[in-house]
Parts: sequence; structure tokens; C-alpha cells
Amino acid sequence: MPTPLLQVEALAKRFRADRPAVLDGVNLTLQAGEYIAIMGDSGVGKSTLLNLLAGLERPDAGRIAMDGVDIGAMTDDEATLLRRRQIGFVFQAFHVLPYITVSQNVELPLALLGVGAAERRARATQMLGAVGIGAMGEQYPRDLSGGELQRIAIARALIHRPRLVLADEPTGNLDPRIAATVLALLREGIAASGGAGILITHSMTVAESADRIYRLDGRSLVEVAV
Repeated sequence: MPTPLLQVEALAKRFRADRPAVLDGVNLTLQAGEYIAIMGDSGVGKSTLLNLLAGLERPDAGRIAMDGVDIGAMTDDEATLLRRRQIGFVFQAFHVLPYITVSQNVELPLALLGVGAAERRARATQMLGAVGIGAMGEQYPRDLSGGELQRIAIARALIHRPRLVLADEPTGNLDPRIAATVLALLREGIAASGGAGILITHSMTVAESADRIYRLDGRSLVEVAV
């Protein structure tokens, strides 16, 4: 078997010593090309899990390895560089900057990696076309709809061809028709990059767009039979 893109072993996280652990004994193996969904009630620790996988927080126990490299053993600078190069985020609240153009928003991950302006603009134009808003590059996000903003967020998350895409409730603010389009774009983008994706959602309908479904239950992950 090839080295998993992501290997999580006995992961645990506790924020207060006098409270139960938020996560306890989480295990997960994700190969390149796989796209999974994680469900769970509000407050159960789904966003905490994503933060741990991205190296934004440190586990109290267990191991997270990406392509065999232990994320938990990285320095803060190393973890930051990993996120810039290898991880793409899609958020429910979009986190699109309203006072720079759509194209400039999408270019941001490449700018952080030091890619030149001409290449950034060319790749942003290509990516915006791929998500169906190629004519909007010079517009400003504050003038766009929720569905259009989420397309921008997907384009930005995928433009640097990340190995791992983490999507936290990416359709929570969208109507069902637009949500279905956004999910299809997200899946197509992950497949095109040759990476893998993790989708956090409350909705079984949304989760069914993935290859496998897990439920964060009792502070650990349980695969759901569908």
C-alpha cells in the first residue's frame, strides 16, 4: 500500500483539565484521490479536528502525519509553510476580502508563495473560469451573491493545487440548488489536483456527495454505512 496522504492515530485534544476531552482516540487514513465527509452535532469537535489536521492547533496525544511527515513535530514556521503549500481551506463564512477584486482574492495563496504577478493572474483567470465565474475577476466580492462568493472561496482554496482540501460547512449558507453546484465544483477541483478532501457538514444530503461518511460521535470517528 502507498503511504497515506493523511494518517491520524489515537488523536486526542483537551482544552481544560477539568473538562472531558473534545476529541479522544480519533483514527483516520486518507489516500490521495479520496474525498470523505465528517458529520456530527454542533460543538462535538469537528472544527477542532480540522484545525488539528492543518497544524493550527497541537494535539494533546496521538499523531497526525501528512505524506508520512508528523505535523505535530513541526515548528510553527514549518506548519505555516505546510499550510501555504499543501492545504486548501473552504469556509462556510467564505472569508473573502471585500475590498480587493475577485481575481486578487483568488491569487492570495500564490502571492504568499512568491509566485510572480503574471503567473498569478493567469492561474486565477483559469481557476475562475473552472468554477464558472470567469467574467467576474475585476468585480468586488461585496457586490456578489453567496453562491458566487463560495465559488471564489473554492477557486482560492484550489489555485495552489493543494494535497489536502479542508472544507468546513461550505454549503451552510446556500440554497440546495446552488449547494449542489458548489459541491460538484469542489469534488472536481480535488480530483483535478490529485489530492484528497475532507468535508465537514451537518447534512446527510451533503455528506452523500463524498466517497465515505464518518460521524464524530463520543469524541471519536465512526464510519457510517450508507
